Amino acid sequence: MRILATVCLALAAQTGFAQGSSQAAEVPSRSWATAPRHSAGIAPDPAQLAQLAIAQVYMAPTYGWRGFFAVHPWIIYKRQGEITFTRYDVVGWRAPQVVQRNYALPDGLWYGATPELLVDHRGEGVDAMIDAIEAAVASYPFADQYRSYPGPNSNTFLAHIGRQVPALQLDLPANAIGKDYRPLTSPVGVSPSGSGVQISLLGLLGASVGLQEGLEVNVLGLNFGLDFNTPALRLPFWGRWGFKDVASPG
Repeated sequence: MRILATVCLALAAQTGFAQGSSQAAEVPSRSWATAPRHSAGIAPDPAQLAQLAIAQVYMAPTYGWRGFFAVHPWIIYKRQGEITFTRYDVVGWRAPQVVQRNYALPDGLWYGATPELLVDHRGEGVDAMIDAIEAAVASYPFADQYRSYPGPNSNTFLAHIGRQVPALQLDLPANAIGKDYRPLTSPVGVSPSGSGVQISLLGLLGASVGLQEGLEVNVLGLNFGLDFNTPALRLPFWGRWGFKDVASPG
């Protein structure tokens, strides 16, 4: 396991250096303040689908060099009859109120990084799902705490929602560092998808098995595993390598 982790770290460092060098040569330097945050054009038009309840989860690489290692997720939803989305995510620099409502556009670029859709539920049963999502947001136990590694962070927040709302079928990828964070007082419980079980010591050492995430082992935040539901390898840095997994009806 140590050898495999070392190899992955070396590959990631080489990839990050190559990409960073290429980007530095092609585009001028920029800061988080000037990074684009416009709509990616992925989310459906809530006004055109006013009579449809919708719940979606997105993720994007984190800002700067951390994007080579981890992702930032968020959830959006709207009830039947509503014409705008509500978005929730955890934003560390907004401490002590890290849980943010409508911090950014529903499908906005995360400081230059294009988001990817993880969950897409629409129609029947979604209004009830939204009730459960809002209850999970309200019950998040680390609403005034943030730590990039090993957590609690934005991935810890979405994992909490996934545990409380298993109907989401949320499968956070292996590079969602922080999703496995559990306090020492509660090392055993439901897996982040809500479909299995997990044992984890502060998100640094543990394992989980579930219908959505398959089998996954965590060593110092580096996650390795197999997804059997939608066949793929679960790998640090890459997240998953195999078939794309988007939870949606049918």
